[in-house]
Amino acid sequence: MPAPKRIVILGSTGSIGTQTLDVIEHLNAGVGGHRFEVVGLAAGRASDELSAQVSRTGARFVASAEPGDIVGAAHRFVGDHAAEELVKAAHAEGGVDLVVGAIVGSAGIGATLAAVDLGIDVALANKETLVAAGELVVSRAGATGARLLPVDSEHSALWQCLQGQAGVKPPMSLPGSVTRMTLTASGGALRGKSAKDVYNATPKQALAHPNWSMGPKVTVDCASLMNKGLELIEAHWLFGIDADRLGVLVHPTSTVHSFVEYADGSVIAQLGAPDMRAPIQYALTYPDRPAGCAPKLDLAAMGSLEFYEPDSAVFPALGLAYDVIRKGGTSGAILNAANEEAVGAFLSPENEDGSLVPFGFVAEAVQNAMRDIEPTPVSELSCVWSASERARAHVREQLAAKSH
Repeated sequence: MPAPKRIVILGSTGSIGTQTLDVIEHLNAGVGGHRFEVVGLAAGRASDELSAQVSRTGARFVASAEPGDIVGAAHRFVGDHAAEELVKAAHAEGGVDLVVGAIVGSAGIGATLAAVDLGIDVALANKETLVAAGELVVSRAGATGARLLPVDSEHSALWQCLQGQAGVKPPMSLPGSVTRMTLTASGGALRGKSAKDVYNATPKQALAHPNWSMGPKVTVDCASLMNKGLELIEAHWLFGIDADRLGVLVHPTSTVHSFVEYADGSVIAQLGAPDMRAPIQYALTYPDRPAGCAPKLDLAAMGSLEFYEPDSAVFPALGLAYDVIRKGGTSGAILNAANEEAVGAFLSPENEDGSLVPFGFVAEAVQNAMRDIEPTPVSELSCVWSASERARAHVREQLAAKSH
């Protein structure tokens, strides 16, 4: 029997991280001949949950951005660069076969880039890494041979629809036979609402996602369709596809996850239940397909499949994403950081009723930052951080002006 794959999970206490542990336990129970050893766990803060995960997995390397006691960890890292230090240390001790990148937001960029620089494959759920630093990550992956195995359900679907084509190991360049890729969007919690109701939505309303269980930041991004915008940019980097061949359709049931259109007129779609454990498992076991722990799709009970074009006037985030793909440089870092700052203000406890920061302000703030900050080339990670800080400062200035 082959040795177990040594795996590090970044963002282990979040939605993707906890479901990854579920998948690993399922596979380690003897399913399909795949075994994993969790050697490292990283989370935003030290917590009882993180300690419990250490006990559950036997992980020797543990990291948290915030200090605190963690029971049972042999090697402990704390601070803003803790996850990055964990990846390097775990790899130096016994090697790492796969890093699951599931830290939400730009906080996951450094650790993901460290894994890529070491030639480690990354099961990538942190879309902000490619949005803000895609040029760097993809070029370095090309140099080291690290693969970026998509975990997002939409990108996993695109990847699966490409099977049978040559060289389908992202990051990649698409064969000429592929003419278009279409990502589906549930429409989020505010689907079908009027422009006025969307603009004035409260955090509670924006967080009421009808299909998926995710963290608050991602759920708010779904409500604004910014999450889909980020995914368009991510698809651009993963598959080497330009803006003119990328599209989005709203599909309320989240049953069809994406489409790939071919030059001969064929359209291949990937369907599945709205459960993240399926794409997580595919990234962990590729190219094999052992029995999964996600629920099966009941095609007979599905009924009709509904698709329609998103309303770009009510949800301008998609247009901003296309601008990023066309402009390049630090434009992705600007969009991502401005959005993170604005969403943080929207979700702040003092904005519980949305009276201080209405939902519509988020897209406005991002649009204004992209208008006023000129993107520059990305030659190193410091370019990303500099552009990000300028964007955050721009949003803070907008918030300050709004409060007066």
